[in-house]
Amino acid sequence: MALQEIVEQTVSGLGYDLVEIERSAGGLLRITIDLPWTQPAAGEAASEQFINVEDCEKVNRQLLFALEVDGIEYKRLEVSSPGIDRPLRHAADFERFVGHVIDLALKAPMGAAANGQVHASRKKFRGTLERVAHADGAVSWQIVWSDAPPAKPGQRISKKRVPPPMQVLGFTLDEIRESRLAPIVSFKGRGQGGSTGGEEPAVGQEV
Repeated sequence: MALQEIVEQTVSGLGYDLVEIERSAGGLLRITIDLPWTQPAAGEAASEQFINVEDCEKVNRQLLFALEVDGIEYKRLEVSSPGIDRPLRHAADFERFVGHVIDLALKAPMGAAANGQVHASRKKFRGTLERVAHADGAVSWQIVWSDAPPAKPGQRISKKRVPPPMQVLGFTLDEIRESRLAPIVSFKGRGQGGSTGGEEPAVGQEV
């Protein structure tokens, strides 16, 4: 059985979502897991729960057994929660993190300038993720950003200054090469427009 299939079956069987599998130099096998997310009902506030050390230990123990049974070679196994740059790969990930700032890399250049402001060869963007619902029930995605330089601490901004226009880029999931939460540290937790500022629980073991 392939590594991806073994890990997916093990992680989902324990009630978690598989976020990422990474093989690093030195034989490190890093597995990132998260708690399943359910879209809140209309009018309800989203509640966030986070992976803890006990969750990582539970998955680590089961993976050690599963990987040994199938003869998967590695030097060290590490199971951890998503960091502040959590990857977004599935439609549910984008639904979950609407309103957050994300980093987006396209597979191919835009081909045409967005709003006449962005260079047509640009592939990488950082902006606030928005969900667009259409009259026919279809859903699309876009990010919104401004190219205004961030204000420096203590800098006064004139009220007369005209801010740069907001830019909007629509995209489909098939057009994405990579997408992640922007690594913006917030001590208020994973709130709207930001990422979690907590430490990343992880459990590792050598074999």
